[in-house]
Amino acid sequence: MQRMPAWPGSRHQREDPVPYIDVELPGIGSLSTLDGLEVELLHGPALRGGFYGSYQWGRERTDLGPLGGKVPSLAPRLNAGGYLEWQLNKSVDVGANLSHDTAGAGAYLNLYADTDLPSIGPLEQAASVRWSLMNGAAMNRFFGIGPASASALGVRAWRPGGGSEMASLEYDLYLPTSKHTGLALSVVYGRLLGGAANSPLVSRFGSATQWTQSLAFIYHP
Repeated sequence: MQRMPAWPGSRHQREDPVPYIDVELPGIGSLSTLDGLEVELLHGPALRGGFYGSYQWGRERTDLGPLGGKVPSLAPRLNAGGYLEWQLNKSVDVGANLSHDTAGAGAYLNLYADTDLPSIGPLEQAASVRWSLMNGAAMNRFFGIGPASASALGVRAWRPGGGSEMASLEYDLYLPTSKHTGLALSVVYGRLLGGAANSPLVSRFGSATQWTQSLAFIYHP
């Protein structure tokens, strides 16, 4: 189960029964509900890279609440591009992925650092920090306000340029319940930045603070 902002920039949340997937095949790639698809094409002792793909949530009219019909709904999209990741040591990775909307003009860049934290008894911990950026087309898709929407909302039109979109901190916890099962918890605190935070959609009707929580029961062979 995943609890996330009802739409990017919303102060309200929605719950979705999202299957939790976290598969890693050394030398081949990985597939994760949270981090997307990576297909490893560059195989170095510390540097890895290759194809990157992700699923991007949209916003449905029902998610918009009172804003429904005043701002356009957005269909989910698939993004595709590439990634590079550098393993600094056994517990710390830094990397970047750059992707493009497969059905539009949006481009997205994520810079991140992941680290394993010391275990507490059977509890396994990890944390990551992320800085997300968008080009103007992507920023305007999610946070722009056209003249018709601005009139309906009683705010000024807003057409942000490209730049920083969000900085976030993620904490992951895994509790084994048997040899093949366990519980996984993920909490992400995000803060919208730049043109995203300054959009009237966020400053008047939403929140720059964005929380996402996931809880899953996991089976692994």
